[in-house]
Amino acid sequence: MTSSPAPALQVVWFKRDLRTHDHEPLARAAERGPVLPLYVIEPELWQQVDMSARHWAFIAEALTALQVDLARLGQPLVLRRGGVVEVLARIHAARGIAALWSHQETGNGWTFARDRKVSAWCRAQGIPWHELRQDGVTRRLRSRDGWAAGWERDMAAPQVAAPVLAPLSLADTGRIPAPDELGLAADPCPGRQAGGRPAGLACLDSFLHRRGEPYRSAMSSPVLAFDACSRLSPHLAWGTLSLRETLQACRTRQRALRDGPASARGWRQSLSSFDGRLHWRSHFMQKLEDAPSLEFRNLHRAYDGLRPPAESEPARLAAWMRGETGLPFVDACMRALTATGWMNFRMRAMLMAVASYHLWLDWRRPGEHLARLFTDYEPGIHWPQVQMQSGTTGINTVRIYNPVKQGIDQDPDGSFTRAWVPELAPVPDRFLQEPWKWEGAASVLGSRYPASIVDHLAAARHAREAVWGRRGASGFRDAANRIQQRHGSRRSGLSVPSRTRRPRPDTGQLSLFLDTAEDRKP
Repeated sequence: MTSSPAPALQVVWFKRDLRTHDHEPLARAAERGPVLPLYVIEPELWQQVDMSARHWAFIAEALTALQVDLARLGQPLVLRRGGVVEVLARIHAARGIAALWSHQETGNGWTFARDRKVSAWCRAQGIPWHELRQDGVTRRLRSRDGWAAGWERDMAAPQVAAPVLAPLSLADTGRIPAPDELGLAADPCPGRQAGGRPAGLACLDSFLHRRGEPYRSAMSSPVLAFDACSRLSPHLAWGTLSLRETLQACRTRQRALRDGPASARGWRQSLSSFDGRLHWRSHFMQKLEDAPSLEFRNLHRAYDGLRPPAESEPARLAAWMRGETGLPFVDACMRALTATGWMNFRMRAMLMAVASYHLWLDWRRPGEHLARLFTDYEPGIHWPQVQMQSGTTGINTVRIYNPVKQGIDQDPDGSFTRAWVPELAPVPDRFLQEPWKWEGAASVLGSRYPASIVDHLAAARHAREAVWGRRGASGFRDAANRIQQRHGSRRSGLSVPSRTRRPRPDTGQLSLFLDTAEDRKP
């Protein structure tokens, strides 16, 4: 008597969703038949200019935790190395694929092109590919009208429990390679956050119940933000936590605090701000989903050719990358980011803005460098923000601020700067952010620590005139209105800045969330 052939597989392709809880593709696939949970290690992806060994180290830890969780459910994770189409073709030839399941991904340009190849292969094989939403991002969105309400519906939906899986008879489930096996350069990051769902859950709990009370007031300070900010961004970027479970946990905590004593006011304000920033996260991801070219070209084309390619100023670019610009607070932030893989948002924006305005570098190469350094690199947030902070969107207020004043304001006692720029130890406190003004500067600058590579005030004046000069071009405002209609928040009510609405000179201020109503608060 011959045995009947094994049923074709429901392949669940894990991408930026390295968890089993609240994973709708996994749960729905398990309802249809035997599930093969698959992660494809793509060497070509890891050779892209925005990827780094610290990303892979975080992912490897997340994959290790995912292996444990899937084994508990009944079927271990299967790891395969190569191109996704080739991997799927081998599986299909060996066992047959009934359907492919995954979450939608708003990734970099390489993953976008790869997904188009996968889609074409699935169509040619007659295999349905079910791509389900996550992160509140809508594919093929026609209009931003009603987007916020749709996001709220997505986030309010019940979380999806992990299913029981039938075991498959597989001789080899694969292994997690070391970074050098993928051709990744050494990338020491001693302060990097640990990956994996257990680490993510611990981080969420500590933020909501112990660390988060000063979040609203401390988020702008690099001195305080490492502890007071949620630090959940890498877990959301690589999907060890879902956005929905994070938001729902935050709102559960908010409800518990709602009728609390007056002493809980700080908690309530901070968690309200955090709630808004989870919405803001999806808002920016939607921008790249709607316009993938944001990664490569100016959103407003009037800014084409505004700055020369960064390669034409290799010394400036290299100094910025090393944290050796001679601007102490800027260098401290870059060095801290390099060593930890994380930096609070205001200081990220400052690093990008200094590269774009004061050093007058085109945003592409600096943006790639920051992408490699951020453990929480999320393309959908990163590239729209890179352009926003470089003044090339055409719809956001251009803010060029004083990096010296930022150091004085955000690091008032100099402890952060001194910790990361120890070369300045001899410099008195009152000259720490402007060591060139100290009478003993010659004993430090040019030997122990570089002299500033730009006059930051003169550079800011030049940048302001050049950026605002493009706004007077014919057709600028019409194009900006079209961009606002497609990408602007419906919550902000912000109009497109006109040529007459020029910013005040270097105030040291930076509007961080220009597309949200909260930004208009004093």
